Amino acid sequence: MVSSIQERTASIFPGFIISLTVGLAASFLGEHYGAPAMLFALLLGMALHFLHEDPKCQLGIAFTGTTVLRIGVALLGLRIALSDVMALGWQTFALMAAGVALTILFGLVIARLFGLKHRFGALTGGAVAICGASAALAISAIMPKSDSQERDTVFAVVGVTALSTLAMIIYPMIGGMLDLSETQAGIFIGATIHDVAQVVGAGYSISVEAGDLATLTKLMRVALLLPVVLIFVMVFRATCGAEMATGKKPPLLPGFLVAFVLLVILNSLISIPSEIKSGLTTVSRTCLITAIAAIGLKSNLKSIATLGWRPILLMVAETVWLAVLVLLCLPYVVN
Repeated sequence: MVSSIQERTASIFPGFIISLTVGLAASFLGEHYGAPAMLFALLLGMALHFLHEDPKCQLGIAFTGTTVLRIGVALLGLRIALSDVMALGWQTFALMAAGVALTILFGLVIARLFGLKHRFGALTGGAVAICGASAALAISAIMPKSDSQERDTVFAVVGVTALSTLAMIIYPMIGGMLDLSETQAGIFIGATIHDVAQVVGAGYSISVEAGDLATLTKLMRVALLLPVVLIFVMVFRATCGAEMATGKKPPLLPGFLVAFVLLVILNSLISIPSEIKSGLTTVSRTCLITAIAAIGLKSNLKSIATLGWRPILLMVAETVWLAVLVLLCLPYVVN
């Protein structure tokens, strides 16, 4: 038993260390150049794709892209306290829920019109609607394996990160042109920009009040990750046999989602010391960056280039749809 564990650890170690090193390098670049660390991790990983061709590295890279990814997603639960989310009121919650649901449905419909697989529409729609790269990784983690899954995940992460960075610059200007109040601007930014870091940057560029509201609204969207992923799990269980490369269905309730729920409940019921919460949040971020580095290492840039213009147009359309939907509904939520 002990020897088998040691053998598995030894086989995983090289690929894991390579992924971790790429992830740490990406974090360093992100902190010093102000660009999304996940995007750096993905691009660096893709540049080092040749390392994945070494049989010694393959098992560890695969482990990092799955198990380490799920650990990072589970620890996202510590960022959510139900009391903070509900403090925004039911109207804001209803707007977030409608925005998430309608954006995912929009992605499914447009993907079909563009001749893309509905699973790709679900992946990009979920990434745009909820929390960017983290949502893309979480949804990808519960999808049954398919030949195009890693390529689609990489594309979704690159696309949603680029669009989120662009939105961080443009959306505060839109708020100014439409003469939105600080409250309206904060909710608009938190309800539409994909990644948390870009939400914080855009919100606080307006004011402290807008930044606080944007961050809190964004956490409300992150809280919707759980029900969305659970719905996807049930749909994939019912439909995966006809379309997936493997006939194995995902479990009804994956272990990392159970952990996510338990951490949300724990964070809502007790006051976790800030040092512990900050430390575990850092672990979560490191896991996600390391996992996306592993996904990049497994990805072939040539295969991604074959996707063409339709997936790009799909993600742009999803982003514009969500922004317009929130702007139209905002007057009924905040006066």
